[in-house]
Amino acid sequence: MINADFLAALTFSLGHNAAVVVLGCAAFGLSAGLVGSFVLLRGRALIADVAAHATLPGVAAAFIGATLAGVDPRNLWLLMAGGAATAALGSLAVRAAAATGRVREDAAMALVLSSGFGLGVVLMSVVQSLPTGGQAGLAHFILGQAAGMSEAEAQALMILAAIAAGCALVLFNPLRALCFDEAFAASAGLPVRALDLALTALMLLVAVAGLRAVGLILVVALMVIPAVTARLLTERLSVMAPVAALVGAASGWVGASLSAAVPGLPTGAVVTVTACALFLLALFFSPTRGVIAAALGRAVMTWRIARDHALRGAWEELERKGSGADAPFAEAAIAEAWAWSAARMSAVSLALRRAGLWQRAAEPGFLRLTASGVDAARNVVRRHRVWEIYLTRAGGVRAFAAHRGADLIEHTLPPEVEAEVEAWLETADPDTARLAVPPPVEGARA
Repeated sequence: MINADFLAALTFSLGHNAAVVVLGCAAFGLSAGLVGSFVLLRGRALIADVAAHATLPGVAAAFIGATLAGVDPRNLWLLMAGGAATAALGSLAVRAAAATGRVREDAAMALVLSSGFGLGVVLMSVVQSLPTGGQAGLAHFILGQAAGMSEAEAQALMILAAIAAGCALVLFNPLRALCFDEAFAASAGLPVRALDLALTALMLLVAVAGLRAVGLILVVALMVIPAVTARLLTERLSVMAPVAALVGAASGWVGASLSAAVPGLPTGAVVTVTACALFLLALFFSPTRGVIAAALGRAVMTWRIARDHALRGAWEELERKGSGADAPFAEAAIAEAWAWSAARMSAVSLALRRAGLWQRAAEPGFLRLTASGVDAARNVVRRHRVWEIYLTRAGGVRAFAAHRGADLIEHTLPPEVEAEVEAWLETADPDTARLAVPPPVEGARA
């Protein structure tokens, strides 16, 4: 039954009110992800958390004030206005405390967050003591309950989300300049302080909009997690922002659907778990910055270094013996040169044989470079000795340190940098370069 209700909520066929609620949460997730991209890049994620927690005393105070004034204390716009007011005060309090220089910003945020939330809990107890407080339902502002929202509340959520997303799109380019280089933005004539205040206002708007749906405790999660997820997938803000918006929308859509299908399930927690699941997928499977991609990259680099060392060891062993490039050399000599265990030497040797770079010689325990192996070894040795000479001549590094330094950098730098170094050597010390460095193999880079 739950599965059927969940699928019905996902497809907007569980009922009109449920469909409106799911759409409202999806719209909120979209705007939260979009605004959250700028919040994350600007380093305002913890300020957003402070603002979200600071909404509670405003919501409770608005309810108490409306009750005393004889107006409807459950008016959503009134409650959100109260939350927005105290959220803004909380953000300003953090700035003011940090600006004094006597309190660190992180301490100021912790102070405002804890005191604001504590004051909100106290005022909530006052609300419960009022004649109308027992049925106020203000507790849903803490953890959220999308399934209990009315159609009017869902529509208010969509309106606020649309305003936040629209403002973020209008200010996209100025906010991009502000987030990446504040000094450049100021030199370009952009109103940096006004833009910073605008971003804070958007952050507060999103925080207030999500109170009824995901709750004040977890509303910041839908601003931060989608943005972090998108950051794992791209390094361009023009791609990151829409991806974060899509991740936020998907989290709100799935979370609200599950909350609608299972009565009593806190929406904020479900939305956060959904967003975290998408984050974990990106963390592990991102093609550029994921854990698996990083592990594969390290494995490829490890293999490349081992291959280069083996080929260089073979070339230097042949040089030491005064043999030709096609002469046999002892496999044990390579292992000894690099202090490799027998198991590692066996694995590297097998990999190089399969790559066609060397082969077994007639004599047991000896190897022989193939034609392609000779070319590859010559280029490996050339690259190493170019860097050794450059570090010694240009950097004044001692020979042993230059040898170790070349080992560290020769495997990673691009061919363009190598070409610049070789051009410098040809100009600064052509005789040494010709004597010490084997001639290059055109078109090869081992």
